Amino acid sequence: MTSPSATRLVIRCPDDLHTHLRDDALLAHVAGFTARCFARAIVMPNLRPPVTTVAAARAYRDRIMAAIGSTVGFQPLMTAYLTDDSDPDELAHGHDQGVFTAGKLYPAHATTHSEFGVTDIRRIHRCLERMQAIAMPLLVHGEVTDPEIDIFDREAVFIERVLIPLRRDFPELKIVLEHITTAEAVAYVGSVERNLAATLTPHHLHHNRNALFAGGLRPHQYCLPVLKRERHRLALRQAAVSGDHRFFLGTDTAPHTITAKESACGCAGIFNAPFALESYAAVFEAEGALDRLEPFASEFGARFYGLPLNSGRIALERVGQTVPEQIAAGSDALVPLHAGETLAWRFAGRLD
Repeated sequence: MTSPSATRLVIRCPDDLHTHLRDDALLAHVAGFTARCFARAIVMPNLRPPVTTVAAARAYRDRIMAAIGSTVGFQPLMTAYLTDDSDPDELAHGHDQGVFTAGKLYPAHATTHSEFGVTDIRRIHRCLERMQAIAMPLLVHGEVTDPEIDIFDREAVFIERVLIPLRRDFPELKIVLEHITTAEAVAYVGSVERNLAATLTPHHLHHNRNALFAGGLRPHQYCLPVLKRERHRLALRQAAVSGDHRFFLGTDTAPHTITAKESACGCAGIFNAPFALESYAAVFEAEGALDRLEPFASEFGARFYGLPLNSGRIALERVGQTVPEQIAAGSDALVPLHAGETLAWRFAGRLD
Protein backbone atom coordinates (compact mmCIF):
# COMPACT_ATOMS: atom_id res chain seq x y z
CA MET A 1 0.00 0.00 0.00
CA THR A 2 1.39 3.40 -1.01
CA SER A 3 1.15 6.01 1.73
CA PRO A 4 -0.98 9.08 0.90
CA SER A 5 1.99 11.20 1.99
CA ALA A 6 4.51 9.38 -0.20
CA THR A 7 6.90 11.70 -2.03
CA ARG A 8 8.32 9.13 -4.42
CA LEU A 9 6.66 6.31 -6.32
CA VAL A 10 8.73 3.57 -7.96
CA ILE A 11 7.01 1.15 -10.32
CA ARG A 12 7.95 -1.42 -12.93
CA CYS A 13 8.59 0.30 -16.26
CA PRO A 14 5.18 0.64 -17.95
CA ASP A 15 3.94 -0.01 -21.48
CA ASP A 16 1.73 2.25 -23.58
CA LEU A 17 -0.53 -0.22 -25.30
CA HIS A 18 -2.16 2.26 -27.68
CA THR A 19 -0.18 5.12 -29.17
CA HIS A 20 0.04 7.24 -32.31
CA LEU A 21 3.55 8.35 -33.21
CA ARG A 22 2.65 9.84 -36.59
CA ASP A 23 5.31 10.00 -39.30
CA ASP A 24 7.66 12.29 -41.21
CA ALA A 25 8.57 15.55 -39.44
CA LEU A 26 5.98 15.18 -36.66
CA LEU A 27 7.35 11.76 -35.68
CA ALA A 28 10.66 13.33 -34.71
CA HIS A 29 8.91 15.83 -32.44
CA VAL A 30 6.64 13.41 -30.55
CA ALA A 31 8.22 9.94 -30.38
CA GLY A 32 10.69 10.83 -27.62
CA PHE A 33 7.91 11.70 -25.17
CA THR A 34 6.65 8.11 -25.31
CA ALA A 35 10.09 6.49 -25.36
CA ARG A 36 11.39 8.36 -22.30
CA CYS A 37 9.09 6.58 -19.83
CA PHE A 38 7.52 3.58 -21.57
CA ALA A 39 9.49 0.42 -22.29
CA ARG A 40 7.18 -0.62 -25.13
CA ALA A 41 4.36 0.93 -27.12
CA ILE A 42 1.83 -0.60 -29.45
CA VAL A 43 1.97 1.71 -32.44
CA MET A 44 -1.13 2.40 -34.49
CA PRO A 45 -0.88 1.89 -38.27
CA ASN A 46 -3.19 4.66 -39.55
CA LEU A 47 -0.65 6.49 -41.67
CA ARG A 48 -1.06 7.66 -45.24
CA PRO A 49 -0.69 5.18 -46.83
CA PRO A 50 -1.66 2.83 -43.99
CA VAL A 51 0.66 0.12 -42.70
CA THR A 52 -0.82 -2.97 -44.33
CA THR A 53 2.27 -5.05 -45.19
CA VAL A 54 5.22 -6.53 -43.34
CA ALA A 55 7.62 -4.41 -45.37
CA ALA A 56 5.74 -1.22 -44.49
CA ALA A 57 5.72 -2.12 -40.80
CA ARG A 58 9.46 -2.81 -40.79
CA ALA A 59 10.16 0.48 -42.54
CA TYR A 60 7.95 2.42 -40.12
CA ARG A 61 9.62 0.74 -37.14
CA ASP A 62 13.00 1.80 -38.51
CA ARG A 63 11.80 5.40 -38.85
CA ILE A 64 10.57 5.38 -35.26
CA MET A 65 13.89 4.13 -33.93
CA ALA A 66 15.76 6.70 -36.03
CA ALA A 67 13.56 9.46 -34.61
CA ILE A 68 14.20 8.34 -31.03
CA GLY A 69 17.94 8.40 -31.62
CA SER A 70 20.02 7.65 -28.55
CA THR A 71 17.05 6.75 -26.35
CA VAL A 72 17.58 3.19 -25.10
CA GLY A 73 15.25 0.56 -23.73
CA PHE A 74 12.27 1.31 -25.96
CA GLN A 75 10.56 -1.16 -28.29
CA PRO A 76 7.84 -0.14 -30.76
CA LEU A 77 5.36 -2.96 -31.31
CA MET A 78 3.88 -2.73 -34.78
CA THR A 79 0.33 -3.36 -35.92
CA ALA A 80 -1.32 -4.18 -39.24
CA TYR A 81 -4.05 -1.94 -40.58
CA LEU A 82 -6.91 -4.20 -41.65
CA THR A 83 -8.75 -3.42 -44.88
CA ASP A 84 -11.42 -5.19 -46.88
CA ASP A 85 -8.61 -6.68 -48.97
CA SER A 86 -6.19 -7.72 -46.22
CA ASP A 87 -4.30 -10.94 -46.91
CA PRO A 88 -4.42 -13.57 -44.13
CA ASP A 89 -1.07 -14.95 -45.28
CA GLU A 90 0.58 -11.54 -44.98
CA LEU A 91 -0.77 -11.14 -41.45
CA ALA A 92 0.45 -14.60 -40.45
CA HIS A 93 3.86 -13.99 -42.01
CA GLY A 94 4.26 -10.70 -40.16
CA HIS A 95 3.19 -12.26 -36.88
CA ASP A 96 5.52 -15.23 -37.33
CA GLN A 97 8.43 -12.88 -38.09
CA GLY A 98 7.78 -10.87 -34.92
CA VAL A 99 6.84 -7.77 -36.91
CA PHE A 100 3.07 -7.63 -36.37
CA THR A 101 2.07 -7.75 -32.72
CA ALA A 102 -1.61 -7.33 -33.57
CA GLY A 103 -4.09 -6.33 -36.26
CA LYS A 104 -6.09 -3.12 -36.02
CA LEU A 105 -9.74 -2.83 -37.03
CA TYR A 106 -10.84 0.66 -38.01
CA PRO A 107 -14.41 0.80 -39.23
CA ALA A 108 -14.20 2.85 -42.42
CA HIS A 109 -14.40 6.60 -41.71
CA ALA A 110 -14.55 6.18 -37.93
CA THR A 111 -11.55 8.37 -37.09
CA THR A 112 -8.31 9.90 -38.39
CA HIS A 113 -7.02 8.24 -41.59
CA SER A 114 -9.59 5.47 -41.39
CA GLU A 115 -10.89 5.94 -44.92
CA PHE A 116 -9.15 2.69 -45.89
CA GLY A 117 -10.78 0.81 -43.00
CA VAL A 118 -13.18 -2.11 -43.02
CA THR A 119 -16.59 -1.47 -44.56
CA ASP A 120 -18.18 -4.69 -43.31
CA ILE A 121 -16.75 -7.03 -40.67
CA ARG A 122 -17.68 -10.00 -42.85
CA ARG A 123 -15.12 -8.83 -45.40
CA ILE A 124 -12.28 -9.77 -43.02
CA HIS A 125 -13.61 -13.06 -41.62
CA ARG A 126 -10.81 -15.02 -43.31
CA CYS A 127 -8.26 -12.76 -41.63
CA LEU A 128 -9.95 -13.13 -38.27
CA GLU A 129 -9.99 -16.90 -38.62
CA ARG A 130 -6.26 -16.88 -39.25
CA MET A 131 -5.58 -14.44 -36.42
CA GLN A 132 -7.56 -16.62 -34.03
CA ALA A 133 -5.58 -19.68 -35.13
CA ILE A 134 -2.19 -18.03 -34.58
CA ALA A 135 -3.15 -16.14 -31.39
CA MET A 136 -2.71 -12.72 -33.01
CA PRO A 137 -4.78 -10.13 -31.10
CA LEU A 138 -7.36 -7.91 -32.74
CA LEU A 139 -7.41 -4.26 -31.67
CA VAL A 140 -10.71 -2.53 -32.23
CA HIS A 141 -11.80 1.07 -32.65
CA GLY A 142 -15.22 0.34 -31.27
CA GLU A 143 -17.64 2.68 -32.99
CA VAL A 144 -20.23 2.28 -35.70
CA THR A 145 -20.21 4.93 -38.41
CA ASP A 146 -23.87 4.85 -39.40
CA PRO A 147 -24.79 8.56 -39.73
CA GLU A 148 -28.18 7.84 -38.19
CA ILE A 149 -26.54 6.87 -34.90
CA ASP A 150 -25.85 9.73 -32.47
CA ILE A 151 -22.10 10.23 -32.09
CA PHE A 152 -22.39 9.79 -28.33
CA ASP A 153 -24.03 6.38 -28.79
CA ARG A 154 -21.68 4.89 -31.40
CA GLU A 155 -19.60 2.86 -28.95
CA ALA A 156 -22.58 1.29 -27.19
CA VAL A 157 -24.17 0.43 -30.54
CA PHE A 158 -20.90 -1.07 -31.78
CA ILE A 159 -20.82 -3.44 -28.83
CA GLU A 160 -24.34 -4.68 -29.60
CA ARG A 161 -24.13 -4.80 -33.38
CA VAL A 162 -20.52 -5.80 -34.00
CA LEU A 163 -18.55 -6.88 -30.96
CA ILE A 164 -20.98 -9.35 -29.44
CA PRO A 165 -21.52 -11.20 -32.77
CA LEU A 166 -17.76 -11.02 -33.45
CA ARG A 167 -16.95 -12.74 -30.17
CA ARG A 168 -19.61 -15.36 -30.84
CA ASP A 169 -18.11 -16.12 -34.26
CA PHE A 170 -14.49 -16.11 -33.01
CA PRO A 171 -14.56 -17.11 -29.33
CA GLU A 172 -10.82 -17.80 -29.09
CA LEU A 173 -9.75 -14.53 -30.74
CA LYS A 174 -8.06 -12.14 -28.32
CA ILE A 175 -9.69 -8.71 -28.63
CA VAL A 176 -8.79 -5.35 -27.14
CA LEU A 177 -11.57 -2.77 -27.18
CA GLU A 178 -9.49 0.36 -27.47
CA HIS A 179 -9.93 3.68 -25.62
CA ILE A 180 -13.32 2.82 -24.12
CA THR A 181 -15.52 5.77 -23.18
CA THR A 182 -18.80 4.46 -21.78
CA ALA A 183 -20.26 2.73 -18.77
CA GLU A 184 -21.70 0.19 -21.20
CA ALA A 185 -18.22 -0.73 -22.41
CA VAL A 186 -16.95 -1.07 -18.84
CA ALA A 187 -19.85 -3.35 -17.96
CA TYR A 188 -19.48 -5.50 -21.06
CA VAL A 189 -15.71 -5.98 -20.76
CA GLY A 190 -16.15 -6.72 -17.06
CA SER A 191 -18.70 -9.41 -17.86
CA VAL A 192 -16.41 -11.40 -20.15
CA GLU A 193 -14.12 -13.89 -18.46
CA ARG A 194 -11.44 -14.34 -21.13
CA ASN A 195 -10.01 -13.05 -24.40
CA LEU A 196 -11.40 -9.52 -24.05
CA ALA A 197 -9.74 -6.46 -22.52
CA ALA A 198 -9.89 -2.69 -22.83
CA THR A 199 -7.52 0.26 -22.76
CA LEU A 200 -8.21 3.48 -20.88
CA THR A 201 -6.83 6.90 -21.81
CA PRO A 202 -5.88 9.69 -19.40
CA HIS A 203 -8.12 12.25 -21.11
CA HIS A 204 -11.23 10.11 -20.81
CA LEU A 205 -10.45 9.59 -17.13
CA HIS A 206 -10.08 13.32 -16.48
CA HIS A 207 -12.69 14.96 -18.69
CA ASN A 208 -16.34 14.64 -19.63
CA ARG A 209 -17.98 16.23 -22.64
CA ASN A 210 -18.41 19.59 -20.89
CA ALA A 211 -14.69 20.10 -21.53
CA LEU A 212 -15.48 20.45 -25.24
CA PHE A 213 -17.53 23.58 -24.59
CA ALA A 214 -15.93 25.23 -21.54
CA GLY A 215 -16.14 28.94 -22.35
CA GLY A 216 -16.35 28.22 -26.07
CA LEU A 217 -15.56 25.46 -28.53
CA ARG A 218 -12.36 23.68 -27.40
CA PRO A 219 -10.72 21.88 -30.34
CA HIS A 220 -7.85 20.57 -28.22
CA GLN A 221 -10.37 18.55 -26.19
CA TYR A 222 -11.82 16.93 -29.31
CA CYS A 223 -11.00 13.26 -29.77
CA LEU A 224 -12.61 10.13 -31.15
CA PRO A 225 -14.33 8.41 -29.52
CA VAL A 226 -15.64 11.73 -28.26
CA LEU A 227 -15.78 12.57 -24.55
CA LYS A 228 -18.98 11.40 -22.89
CA ARG A 229 -21.24 12.29 -19.92
CA GLU A 230 -19.95 12.45 -16.36
CA ARG A 231 -21.49 9.10 -15.42
CA HIS A 232 -19.36 7.45 -18.08
CA ARG A 233 -16.18 9.18 -16.91
CA LEU A 234 -16.81 7.97 -13.36
CA ALA A 235 -17.34 4.41 -14.61
CA LEU A 236 -14.03 4.56 -16.49
CA ARG A 237 -12.19 5.80 -13.40
CA GLN A 238 -13.60 3.00 -11.29
CA ALA A 239 -12.54 0.46 -13.90
CA ALA A 240 -9.01 1.90 -14.01
CA VAL A 241 -8.44 1.72 -10.26
CA SER A 242 -10.39 -1.49 -9.66
CA GLY A 243 -7.44 -3.85 -9.96
CA ASP A 244 -9.36 -5.74 -12.67
CA HIS A 245 -6.79 -7.20 -15.10
CA ARG A 246 -9.09 -6.64 -18.08
CA PHE A 247 -8.45 -2.86 -17.98
CA PHE A 248 -5.01 -1.43 -18.66
CA LEU A 249 -3.07 1.58 -19.86
CA GLY A 250 -3.28 2.83 -23.44
CA THR A 251 -2.83 6.57 -23.82
CA ASP A 252 -4.17 6.94 -27.37
CA THR A 253 -1.89 9.96 -27.58
CA ALA A 254 -2.77 11.43 -30.98
CA PRO A 255 -0.83 14.59 -31.77
CA HIS A 256 -1.99 17.18 -34.27
CA THR A 257 -0.44 20.61 -34.69
CA ILE A 258 -2.29 23.74 -33.61
CA THR A 259 -2.87 24.60 -37.26
CA ALA A 260 -4.57 21.24 -37.85
CA LYS A 261 -6.62 21.41 -34.66
CA GLU A 262 -7.73 25.04 -34.92
CA SER A 263 -9.18 24.87 -38.41
CA ALA A 264 -12.58 24.80 -40.09
CA CYS A 265 -12.56 21.01 -39.74
CA GLY A 266 -10.28 20.37 -36.78
CA CYS A 267 -8.59 17.00 -36.40
CA ALA A 268 -9.60 14.56 -33.66
CA GLY A 269 -6.93 13.58 -31.16
CA ILE A 270 -5.38 14.62 -27.85
CA PHE A 271 -1.62 14.86 -27.35
CA ASN A 272 -1.08 13.43 -23.88
CA ALA A 273 2.32 11.72 -24.17
CA PRO A 274 4.45 14.44 -22.49
CA PHE A 275 2.67 14.05 -19.13
CA ALA A 276 0.74 10.80 -19.49
CA LEU A 277 2.12 9.00 -16.44
CA GLU A 278 1.68 12.08 -14.28
CA SER A 279 -1.90 12.32 -15.52
CA TYR A 280 -2.68 8.71 -14.64
CA ALA A 281 -1.00 9.17 -11.25
CA ALA A 282 -3.33 12.09 -10.52
CA VAL A 283 -6.35 9.87 -11.17
CA PHE A 284 -5.11 6.99 -9.05
CA GLU A 285 -4.16 9.30 -6.21
CA ALA A 286 -7.52 11.07 -6.27
CA GLU A 287 -9.21 7.67 -6.06
CA GLY A 288 -6.98 6.52 -3.18
CA ALA A 289 -5.42 3.81 -5.33
CA LEU A 290 -1.79 4.74 -6.05
CA ASP A 291 -0.80 1.20 -5.11
CA ARG A 292 -2.82 -0.05 -8.10
CA LEU A 293 -1.12 2.15 -10.69
CA GLU A 294 1.71 -0.34 -11.26
CA PRO A 295 -0.41 -3.35 -12.27
CA PHE A 296 -2.62 -1.13 -14.45
CA ALA A 297 0.37 0.45 -16.20
CA SER A 298 2.97 -2.32 -16.18
CA GLU A 299 1.44 -5.76 -15.71
CA PHE A 300 -2.12 -6.34 -16.91
CA GLY A 301 -1.53 -5.36 -20.53
CA ALA A 302 1.72 -7.26 -20.88
CA ARG A 303 0.10 -10.40 -19.54
CA PHE A 304 -2.87 -10.08 -21.89
CA TYR A 305 -0.52 -9.80 -24.86
CA GLY A 306 1.72 -12.61 -23.60
CA LEU A 307 4.70 -10.28 -23.23
CA PRO A 308 7.33 -10.62 -20.48
CA LEU A 309 7.05 -8.08 -17.70
CA ASN A 310 9.62 -5.30 -17.98
CA SER A 311 12.56 -5.71 -15.63
CA GLY A 312 13.41 -2.02 -15.22
CA ARG A 313 11.87 0.56 -12.93
CA ILE A 314 10.82 4.18 -13.29
CA ALA A 315 10.26 6.79 -10.61
CA LEU A 316 7.66 9.49 -10.10
CA GLU A 317 8.24 12.26 -7.57
CA ARG A 318 5.68 14.40 -5.80
CA VAL A 319 6.96 17.64 -7.25
CA GLY A 320 4.42 20.05 -8.69
CA GLN A 321 4.90 21.06 -12.31
CA THR A 322 2.96 23.32 -14.61
CA VAL A 323 2.22 21.83 -18.02
CA PRO A 324 3.29 24.21 -20.80
CA GLU A 325 0.61 25.82 -22.93
CA GLN A 326 2.39 24.66 -26.08
CA ILE A 327 5.20 22.35 -27.18
CA ALA A 328 7.19 23.37 -30.24
CA ALA A 329 6.95 21.22 -33.37
CA GLY A 330 9.07 22.80 -36.06
CA SER A 331 7.35 25.90 -37.43
CA ASP A 332 4.12 24.93 -35.62
CA ALA A 333 3.30 23.72 -32.10
CA LEU A 334 1.28 21.13 -30.18
CA VAL A 335 -1.05 21.67 -27.23
CA PRO A 336 -0.61 18.93 -24.62
CA LEU A 337 -3.25 17.49 -22.33
CA HIS A 338 -3.48 19.57 -19.12
CA ALA A 339 -1.97 22.63 -20.83
CA GLY A 340 -1.57 25.39 -18.24
CA GLU A 341 -2.55 23.12 -15.35
CA THR A 342 -0.36 22.05 -12.42
CA LEU A 343 0.19 18.34 -11.87
CA ALA A 344 1.31 17.03 -8.49
CA TRP A 345 3.61 14.28 -9.80
CA ARG A 346 6.65 14.47 -12.06
CA PHE A 347 8.38 11.73 -14.01
CA ALA A 348 11.84 11.45 -12.39
CA GLY A 349 13.48 9.03 -14.81
CA ARG A 350 14.33 5.40 -15.38
CA LEU A 351 16.13 3.46 -12.72
CA ASP A 352 17.42 0.57 -14.84
